[in-house]
Amino acid sequence: MSRSLSSHASLTCAELTFEWPDGTPVLDGLDLTVGTGRTGLVGLNGSGKSTLLKLAAGELTPTGGRITVHGTTGHLPQTLTLDTSLRVDEVLGIAATRRALHAVEAGAATEENFAAIGEDWDVEERAHATLDQLGLGSIGLDRTVGDVSGGESVLLRLAALLLARPAVLLLDEPTNNLDLRARRRLYEAVDSWSGVMLVVSHDRELLDRVDQIAELREGGVRWFGGNYTAYERILEAEQDTAERLVRVAEADVQRQKRELTEAQSRLARRKRYGQKMQDQRRVPRIVAGNLKRAAQVSAGKHRAVQSERLTEARDRLDQAAEAVREDREIRVELPATEVPPGREVLTARELRLAHGTLLPGAWEVRGPERIALVGRNGAGKTTLLRTLAGLAAPADGEVTVRVPLRYLPQRLDVLDDSLSVADNVARVAPRATDNQVRARLAHFLFRGARADRLAGTLSGGERFRAALAALLLADPAPQLLLLDEPTNSLDLASAAQLTSALESYAGALMVASHDVPFLESLGITRWLFLDEDGLRPSSREEVRGALWED
Repeated sequence: MSRSLSSHASLTCAELTFEWPDGTPVLDGLDLTVGTGRTGLVGLNGSGKSTLLKLAAGELTPTGGRITVHGTTGHLPQTLTLDTSLRVDEVLGIAATRRALHAVEAGAATEENFAAIGEDWDVEERAHATLDQLGLGSIGLDRTVGDVSGGESVLLRLAALLLARPAVLLLDEPTNNLDLRARRRLYEAVDSWSGVMLVVSHDRELLDRVDQIAELREGGVRWFGGNYTAYERILEAEQDTAERLVRVAEADVQRQKRELTEAQSRLARRKRYGQKMQDQRRVPRIVAGNLKRAAQVSAGKHRAVQSERLTEARDRLDQAAEAVREDREIRVELPATEVPPGREVLTARELRLAHGTLLPGAWEVRGPERIALVGRNGAGKTTLLRTLAGLAAPADGEVTVRVPLRYLPQRLDVLDDSLSVADNVARVAPRATDNQVRARLAHFLFRGARADRLAGTLSGGERFRAALAALLLADPAPQLLLLDEPTNSLDLASAAQLTSALESYAGALMVASHDVPFLESLGITRWLFLDEDGLRPSSREEVRGALWED
């Protein structure tokens, strides 16, 4: 990466339109130009960020408009699946060059081998240097993907991109599944990038390393100079102003309503008085008629003026309200999930996980505990959660669960992609009526037609909300919830939504995550650290220190 990448590299979208085969629109007439530098692409889940990166990488074809990339492109997708039988050098894209190099060294100096090598005689040295840069120095080029953890496979794919040195680098949630130590390696790689980088992420620390923020919202892009913290400051100031203008406009509407009511009341009194005078024959009939007609004309004009003022005030309120962004918080009451303090929820005894880690003795979960399960990549956190959920058999020992349990895996495969969001929830809550299902889904921001969307068409964040709804609205209500890396695929706004949803969850909670700030937001009551020596109590400070160590 020391080589300076082309300053002419860029990514341009002109009237870019994309919709899924079922007609679901994602992008409509988007115009965007990204040049040299590190750009953070942010926006609500479902706004089309990942789709845009796939279009730029050539993995999807636009429905309309065009997308042009000047320079070679490298793409790290949000969901990465590598063939476990592949060797490391195959993942890095250097297997053919290595074979030719070794053949030449063995004496087979053929034209084909020289052509395969080209100018890349130091390919192995560069590969080892890149792997070492990402903390993968101990992984040999001949090892297979099946020998590395999920987080290491993400770094392997990144290493392949860095070796290829593309002019345009597209990163979609690159810190998913990475522990703090691996994230630091990735941060360093981002810091030293000199070409075009477009990164989608929920990782605040990563977004604070970019040069500019592009916000994808309501079909358009708005640019903000500086990193994510600077972007947030600008939005906060704008929202403070917008909310103040809304309050002013609301007060004006109420004032215009009062004035209209008072005016109508005065006119009604005047009308009653005129009628009374006529009834008592205090004025001639022809004069009374003229006065009545004049009063009606005057009243009509006055009502029209007051109504126009009220309409204008309401228009100003609507304009002010449009500038205020929706909180879009998940608000749901879950009283059936409550677990009394001290009640035994789960017990594990002499548990040995399938990959060999021993959790000696007995340990338990009681009452509405909130437990953080942390550890480095490959420590076995997912295996432990799957074992507790009954989805993986332990090598030894036993697990006893005494309350209804639900498990949300990293891959969010609890949903049936061929069913709508509403039907997915109805599957796990068979006693709920359709109206009840839809009312509950509205709290998870699936209102109206959104509840009828097929699960297979949802973005990462939308899919997570749907999966969370299916878990929390299940019958019986879960009193123990196991979450595996729940902030993967979530933007920062969606992570905040998850936190607000879990505030109303009254059961026991165990969360495996590398996102320490997110864990801190959940009100964790117990920290457990998992490594090759087993499971041990820890503290937040010890967790941070252990995960950052080399």
